[in-house]
Amino acid sequence: MTPQKLNKTEKKAALALASVFGIRMLGLFLIMPVLAVYAQEYPDYSPLWVGIALGAYGLTQALLQIPLGMLSDRLGRKPVIVGGLLVFVAGSVVAAQTDTLFGVSVGRALQGLGAIAAAILALAADLSRDEQRPKVMATIGMCIGLAFAVSLVAGPLLGDVIGLSGLFWFTAASGVLGIFVLLLSVPKVVTTSARRESLPVLSELGDLLKHKQLWCLNSGIFVLHAILTAWFVTLPTQLQNAGFESQTHAWFYLPTLAASILFMVPMIIHSSRNNNSVQWLRFSIVTLIVSLLIIGVAGQSGWLLVAALVIFFTGFNFIEASLPSLLTRIAPAGSKGSASGIYSTGQFLGAFVGGVAGGWVLQNYQISGVVVFCLILLVCWLLISLVMVNPAGVTSVSLSLPGLSEDKATKLSERLLTVAGVTEARWVEEDQATYLKVDKKHYDEKAVNQLLEKASVAQ
Repeated sequence: MTPQKLNKTEKKAALALASVFGIRMLGLFLIMPVLAVYAQEYPDYSPLWVGIALGAYGLTQALLQIPLGMLSDRLGRKPVIVGGLLVFVAGSVVAAQTDTLFGVSVGRALQGLGAIAAAILALAADLSRDEQRPKVMATIGMCIGLAFAVSLVAGPLLGDVIGLSGLFWFTAASGVLGIFVLLLSVPKVVTTSARRESLPVLSELGDLLKHKQLWCLNSGIFVLHAILTAWFVTLPTQLQNAGFESQTHAWFYLPTLAASILFMVPMIIHSSRNNNSVQWLRFSIVTLIVSLLIIGVAGQSGWLLVAALVIFFTGFNFIEASLPSLLTRIAPAGSKGSASGIYSTGQFLGAFVGGVAGGWVLQNYQISGVVVFCLILLVCWLLISLVMVNPAGVTSVSLSLPGLSEDKATKLSERLLTVAGVTEARWVEEDQATYLKVDKKHYDEKAVNQLLEKASVAQ
């Protein structure tokens, strides 16, 4: 019988890695709700430099996400993660000590050079069983979402006390804390995951970039983080113009986030029960469009800004939570690591483009220009989403088959395709594993185990 609960090692790994990832992302997110306000104190202030400083980490993250994930396969997960956190700390120190926005941008870019997401997810896969891995990944994902929510509240509160420089010193300290948590709390690694389910494979990237459904998802996560970063180039000053002092922004964000979560949870439940995630995705894109239209007419109305934020974060939180699930179900068997690498690269690249473009547009066309820029991106994404279809309710399974000859493994994969619920079967000699895509409702695990036993005996 398949175990239904995380074991002790998996629980410890999930909590520890979620903490490390969350601590680091909190450090990246903390300045988002305050930079546009405090940046006005720098001598080289301009909206463009605000956008560059906000999005700079995204460019370096996008460039190094896949290479550092692959490097962790050679050097080990923990050395790469520790190295990434040390670079993150160095970038935070640079940003804390500078007296120009250019220096802040350099520090943010250095923070992004510590691209550890792929290595952390690979380590989480190493420490969890196939059937329990989604729970571990979900725990990490929830911690990232929590870090973003906490940053919106904590950023204005801390910034009012310690200033922008103090926030960067705080993020440097959080990076050091992350190293201690990693070294003291994450269990020793005994690799149990198949490489292609956790890390990118260079030879697969070209084909996956051409995959129509995955291309829609990658475009979507790019747009989602582009508009988020672009909006935060303008939002803090919009709140000030509406009469909210910077130190009170935390109490503005907190209820709007809470309300958006109350609206978002039923959407998640309904979409998962009825397998209509794509329809709800389109609905959420429309909510983002509506929120930006409200922003466009809000002026200095605080109540309209509140309504816009609730609507925006309802759509944003639903999309952020549902796209990774769609990615897992759409990615070909044995290519989840590569598909995730491209997806993460698109996400961080979107943050960079959104920050730079948002700053440039604000500088030249004011807030209304940023709204139009974001609306154009969202309408394009809505049109792209029309070609998406709801994937079947499938999940991934990897079967380790060490020592099995290629001929026998290929024949075994062909026989596995005849088992009820198995929709894809792919043997990868390099990993000595067969990767399956299975329909969760009809998957005959007993029949699969019997075929594996026969193959083992025949060997």
